[in-house]
Amino acid sequence: MHTITLELAQVSPGGGSVVATVWDMLLKGGWVMVPLGLCSLAALTLVVERYIVTRRARVTPPSLLESLARLRHQPEQAMARCAGDPSPLAGVMIAAIKAADLPRAEQEKQISDAGVRELRKLRIRMRVLSALPQSATMLGLFGTVVGMIRTFTAIATSGESLGKTERLAQGIYEAWTATAAGLVIAIPTLLAYHLLLSRIDAAASALDNAAKLWLDGEGHAPTPAAPAPAAPASVAVPA
Repeated sequence: MHTITLELAQVSPGGGSVVATVWDMLLKGGWVMVPLGLCSLAALTLVVERYIVTRRARVTPPSLLESLARLRHQPEQAMARCAGDPSPLAGVMIAAIKAADLPRAEQEKQISDAGVRELRKLRIRMRVLSALPQSATMLGLFGTVVGMIRTFTAIATSGESLGKTERLAQGIYEAWTATAAGLVIAIPTLLAYHLLLSRIDAAASALDNAAKLWLDGEGHAPTPAAPAPAAPASVAVPA
């Protein structure tokens, strides 16, 4: 199994390079890297799971929309079609079909309530995801503060460290590694969180449009075609 490492190189004045691997940075970050790693794993899992759940094809399946368009004037069959579909659109349309005989205001209320329930399902665990960027940042800062305290304590209690700026610089470098790791986790997670919120807003708009189309067409029977005029009787022309 190959170990993938990210090398961060800095060119020194003498022309050499100082190479630090990700593994080295994790070790230098201290114990706080463990909860930071758990935060990154949780964030990745939630982002992927919510991204799949909020796909347009899953929220408003095109096949269900086509079926409802064909079954607009067959509510029982439309109800059966929605009952076999797990999408949020099916939940909203079931409420719309059940409220078909109610006044328009009551229909809209029933559909709105169903939409709120479906959107609540799409927002499951989003609050946890929103807390992860702040948690990662705070954990990184906490690790830095602890590292700085440890560094200055070691320098204060060791006479050999007096006047050795390179040892102080090394301790500060190790301490700030935790903050860097926290920001690396927090920034992408925050961006992904807002991306998912925009997808949920788009899902709400799509559900609203589908419900309006159903309400506007529900209960209106197709206009019968005008009867074709009778062909005039043929008249036999005497020879």
